[in-house]
Amino acid sequence: MIGAGSWGTTAAALAARSTSTVIWARRRELADAINSRHENPDYLPGFRLPSELRATDDIGECVGGADAVVMAVPSHGFREVLGKLAHRIADHIPVISLTKGIEQGSLATMTQIIAEECPGVRPSLIGVLTGPNLASEIVDGQPTAAVVALGDKEAARQIQGVFMGPSFRVYTNDDVVGCELGGALKNVMAVAAGMSDGLGFGDNTRAALVTRALAELTRLGVAMGGRPSTFAGLAGMGDLIATTSSAKSRNHRVGFGLAQGKTLDVVIHEMNMVAEGVKTTQAVLDLAARHEIEMPIAHHVGMVLYDGMHPRDAVLELMTRDARAEI
Repeated sequence: MIGAGSWGTTAAALAARSTSTVIWARRRELADAINSRHENPDYLPGFRLPSELRATDDIGECVGGADAVVMAVPSHGFREVLGKLAHRIADHIPVISLTKGIEQGSLATMTQIIAEECPGVRPSLIGVLTGPNLASEIVDGQPTAAVVALGDKEAARQIQGVFMGPSFRVYTNDDVVGCELGGALKNVMAVAAGMSDGLGFGDNTRAALVTRALAELTRLGVAMGGRPSTFAGLAGMGDLIATTSSAKSRNHRVGFGLAQGKTLDVVIHEMNMVAEGVKTTQAVLDLAARHEIEMPIAHHVGMVLYDGMHPRDAVLELMTRDARAEI
């Protein structure tokens, strides 16, 4: 497991219950804390991790001899970190991304980055693990589900077996494009939902927002090669519901804070964690332009994040757009 943030640590804890698992932390102090205290004090304080989980700050040691590599590095550092270990990854092992983002500039997804940086790895062994996965709830043992998407069905079943447990149900899917895009695009919509909640709007507003948000991300996802049915599943609607309705969602917290009058810098500083939606929004807008897809919610999230528009004005503009058919 490459990355010891909240989700990487949680996924490593799940895997450690069924197979030998090593997690790489950038800082030695954090690796030592995981090894000695069986806790990640920076990202999951108060939650006990399996004693079988081993941590290291030596990325070569982490990857050496691995049967699978799972990347849990934020999108802005994904390529750099992967580049340091790509030569150590055997071409016959799965490489799985947990990261729900899109690279700035290149507009590459994380699986596309893996394919570029690890050209020897078979494309069918590059995939994602995604779904409605709020880390603190999973590490607390609350039941949820996820989907592992890989082209190689046998490898997908093996990864499924590694992560599956009594409170974490894992399904398989061969639509890697759709599953990955569902996880990345929903972050933008979670920011919008946070704005709505921060403005004091209620359940009707959130339901309308989530429904139209799903329509937007499905349009773009299908245009980029995903299957429509995927966006009605765990990687699409499931993840969208979790991140647009939970105050535990980092992206939701960004939108909520902005609606409360805080600046973006203040909101991010208070969280001390990465909210992928802040960077992903621009990439999503660029992708929408490339594929000539209309995404009004994402557009207005971008106006709030980057152009200083107040969330209330964004809602007003969205509500007063020209009338049209639903589909």
